[in-house]
Amino acid sequence: MMCDVLSVPRSTYYHSLHKTESNHERENRELTKKIIQIHQESKERYGAPKIHQTLLKDGCSVSLKRVQRLMAKAEIRSITRKKYRPHSSREKVLERKNLLERDFSTTTINEKWAADITCIHTLKDGWCYLASVMDLHSKKVVGYSFSRSMTTDLVIRALENAYSVQKPTKGLLLHTDLGSQYTSFEFTQYVQSHGIIQSFSQKGCPYDNACIESFHAI
Repeated sequence: MMCDVLSVPRSTYYHSLHKTESNHERENRELTKKIIQIHQESKERYGAPKIHQTLLKDGCSVSLKRVQRLMAKAEIRSITRKKYRPHSSREKVLERKNLLERDFSTTTINEKWAADITCIHTLKDGWCYLASVMDLHSKKVVGYSFSRSMTTDLVIRALENAYSVQKPTKGLLLHTDLGSQYTSFEFTQYVQSHGIIQSFSQKGCPYDNACIESFHAI
């Protein structure tokens, strides 16, 4: 009906519905296929710069901006995240007594504990923090706490968790590093009120607390 009114042949109308793909569009389609293939072969680690370099090596003449534009259109992005880099403190750290002295041997449970904090990346909340307490006899984690903030409360809750479950007798040795959470007044007060003896690693010496450092490394 519309074709008759406008005096347009029906064949012309139907032909217009099937738009011919331009050379530029065809090139973009083929490039996108290659980009997806390179991205998948890199286990989704490659971003636009590395994909662009790979395309150039394969003989494709394409600009970085074009690769970025096609990746954005196809919603392709690198899953690689920035590594966590702890901020070094310029404050002077007071040395504390190392009563453990790398003697990780024990005769029974609840004789020597080691505590530490590590960072864990999560998809929902980004970098979070895990405080763990390990029994050096069983090499088991007897208490832990997880939080988005690396605070004194985090390490206290981890120790509370361990203490309430294990119910150790007085004289338990707890070894940690010189982190501000473990040397804080609040943590020291909690430890002393429960008859726990504190021991500390030397500054910048992870070997002094090797057992739990190794656990957190995995």
